[in-house]
Amino acid sequence: MVTQQASPRGTFLKVAYAVKARIDADPAMTELPSAGDLMRDYKISRGVALRAFGVLQEAGVAEPVPGGRWRVVRAEAPTDRRPLEQRIADIIADEDLEVGAAFPSASVLADRFGVSRPTVSKALDKLEAAGVLASGGQGKVRTVRAVPIREERS
Repeated sequence: MVTQQASPRGTFLKVAYAVKARIDADPAMTELPSAGDLMRDYKISRGVALRAFGVLQEAGVAEPVPGGRWRVVRAEAPTDRRPLEQRIADIIADEDLEVGAAFPSASVLADRFGVSRPTVSKALDKLEAAGVLASGGQGKVRTVRAVPIREERS
């Protein structure tokens, strides 16, 4: 005979509502707790935590980000959802950098975009492969190789 878990149906909804209440109470909250945090705090399984995240996503309150984390989506703060390499390439035009100009380091860009340094390094590698940036090598400053053509956004 299979025994039922103590967790009744709908627990994921209760967790989702509790997390949404935390989001509403804290306007500065930008990242949701991890699945592990929810599992510990609410004594639930990983599957229940993931279903709660799904409810928040359907409600338009949260969205997944690379690395298995979830970010808060706020209506008043539109999020640029373009690939990171495109957003980084915009720095060239936004800051009027010319060919040969020094480009910000991966650490500076990681802080600016709120992502990890390895994530920025991958985006910078793509820009180097596209011929937009020139690599200075280990410990050397990257420079602008070409000014990318900017696509008009609506």
